[in-house]
Amino acid sequence: MTSSSRFARLTIMTLALIFAAGTAYCENEPQPNPKREHAIDLYRQGKLIEAMPLLEELSVENPKDVGVMESWGASVFGYSQTLSDTDSRKKARIRARSILIKARELGDKSDLLETLLRDIPEDGSFSTFSDKKEVNDSMQAAEADFARGDLEKARQGYMRAFLLDGTQYYAALFIGDTYYRQHQLAPAGQWFAQAIKVDPDKETAYRYWGDALLGDQKFEEARSKYIEAIIADPYNSTSWNGLKNWLGRTKLTANWLKLKDGVSVGNKDGKTNITMDSSLPGKLSAAWLAYGMNHALWINEKFKKEFPKETTYRHSLKEETEGLEMFLEVAGRADDKGSPDKSDEQARLMVQQLQKIEQAGFLEPFALLNRADNGVAQDYPNYRQNHRETIRRYFDEFVLPKTPTLERGASQ
Repeated sequence: MTSSSRFARLTIMTLALIFAAGTAYCENEPQPNPKREHAIDLYRQGKLIEAMPLLEELSVENPKDVGVMESWGASVFGYSQTLSDTDSRKKARIRARSILIKARELGDKSDLLETLLRDIPEDGSFSTFSDKKEVNDSMQAAEADFARGDLEKARQGYMRAFLLDGTQYYAALFIGDTYYRQHQLAPAGQWFAQAIKVDPDKETAYRYWGDALLGDQKFEEARSKYIEAIIADPYNSTSWNGLKNWLGRTKLTANWLKLKDGVSVGNKDGKTNITMDSSLPGKLSAAWLAYGMNHALWINEKFKKEFPKETTYRHSLKEETEGLEMFLEVAGRADDKGSPDKSDEQARLMVQQLQKIEQAGFLEPFALLNRADNGVAQDYPNYRQNHRETIRRYFDEFVLPKTPTLERGASQ
């Protein structure tokens, strides 16, 4: 099953949680409208097929209602899941995409809309769950039942698929989600855990589990699951949606250190050019120069020695970590010498925080999560395999504030 069909499908299954977190646009109706309220209520309950025609009528009555437009597009997408004919399903998905584009043009910036638009191809194409016909047929039938709002029947279909193939991640995941939708948190968690056992490097089960815990106001447990979701797949923006909701609910802010590059390195006519940002304070200028010189060395010589099996240079985790170590060494010497740039409090605090990260042994997770480009990201799977606990501790100790003591209902 490809990511394009997968994440769009999974977003639909968490609509109720997205609404509860207040990230959708369905509360902006200026005047009471019973018809609208009824349609949105059906939508929130996951009864997308019932909601779809009502939302379409409402979109005609008020074509600038962003919440209705987004809900209608998502409902049409849900409807597409019930269609067995390939051409009909593609046409419905294309229509859903066009409606969602209109919602974005009206100003919709929700995570739901952006995820759907990113993951529904322009041609409406979709993939299968399994190469095994019986497993795939069971999953597709369950999907159709889910879109109709028949959770019991959907769960039976997902269960049948899982019994046929115990490695079917999405069967276990969706069983858990049907339990959650029925407010049965314990069995939901058991099935999310089963999905994680099948594939610990997929983010979705962690995020679903976190959403379920957050909905039950178990903030600390939800925090843990959201961290795991990001560890599983940090370069997928969907992995971060749960954490954003957690921060919104707890009124906290992540401590995300942003280190803006102060140097650029390029090659022209066989010569390496190092260009500095002239606005940098003296201390940072020297530190970034050291970083840039190391970068040039890797481009011209070191990468070939360190990665002899790779034919083309790329920015690597090893290079970035080495460059940051040199940056901190030079920046630290400037402080030791009583540099007048100490008056630049913002730069001083930034260097100080990065030094603490280095001293704690988290410079590699910092490079992979705060500084990654396409090259560095290639080193993540291997690092995660061998250092999962290090990444977890980096998040726990440096990035995310501890969960405050919150009474039930206090964050509502």
